[in-house]
Amino acid sequence: MGVMHQMSDATAQSLVLPAIVDLDAIDLVRDQLIEAIEHGPVEVDAASVERVATNALLMLMSAAESAKRYDFSFHVLNLSDPMTAAIARLGLSESFAPLLKG
Repeated sequence: MGVMHQMSDATAQSLVLPAIVDLDAIDLVRDQLIEAIEHGPVEVDAASVERVATNALLMLMSAAESAKRYDFSFHVLNLSDPMTAAIARLGLSESFAPLLKG
């Protein structure tokens, strides 16, 4: 499951995506994203993602837009090969490019 660590105000909160980000996991991830975005910059670690649902990718893009409205940074780090492939397969590479870091 995802884990969120609250750090100092200036430090980005880190949210680790689970191995399978499907419809069963999406509600928990969404709730963690909403909580994190309200408090400051967010970094989402996608290193362990083995399978990701289209809705989860769209949710990450939406979260980035929400963070932008709050004037906080939002980045996705360490994209796993399966997540990179899913983004490319869905034609979202250009949309995800601004969110990627590292």
